[in-house]
Amino acid sequence: MNRTNLRRTAVLGACAIVAGASYVVSAGVRRADSSYAASGVRPPPKAAAGLAEARFAREAGSRIVAQNQAPTVRPWQVIASRYKFAPARIEVLQDDVVKIELRTEDIAHSLTIDTYRIAKRVNPGHPITFEFRADQPGTFPFYCNLQIDDGCRQMHGELVVKPRR
Repeated sequence: MNRTNLRRTAVLGACAIVAGASYVVSAGVRRADSSYAASGVRPPPKAAAGLAEARFAREAGSRIVAQNQAPTVRPWQVIASRYKFAPARIEVLQDDVVKIELRTEDIAHSLTIDTYRIAKRVNPGHPITFEFRADQPGTFPFYCNLQIDDGCRQMHGELVVKPRR
């Protein structure tokens, strides 16, 4: 492995396996594994293989990062008051975690989304926060399911979950 390839691999912090010998590259220092150290035989030069190792380590690293990404949390503040929701439309992408802080300014209300089996009640002065994963694309109605006042039956909104592309 020439110096350029060694530096590239060291930057990636990769463990390289070349022609049956493994090298651990750490902070620019190359150490042979114990099988070569015990035999006293130096491994053959690895100029061309070093480039492939660095590319493999870089590609493998990007795949690992993509798999370990946390879901995107989409916070929303919804106010239920005077027989309406504000906002009345919530838009997110599929697989986002929707975090809703629900408040009311007048009487007790609820926010119910049947498809996601959500029914949360909120009282004046006591906001609640809940979250769920929007795993189904589509448009889903939400409403107040309380019978306190006739106006509660008029409270409607929609959750729009757009598919990821």
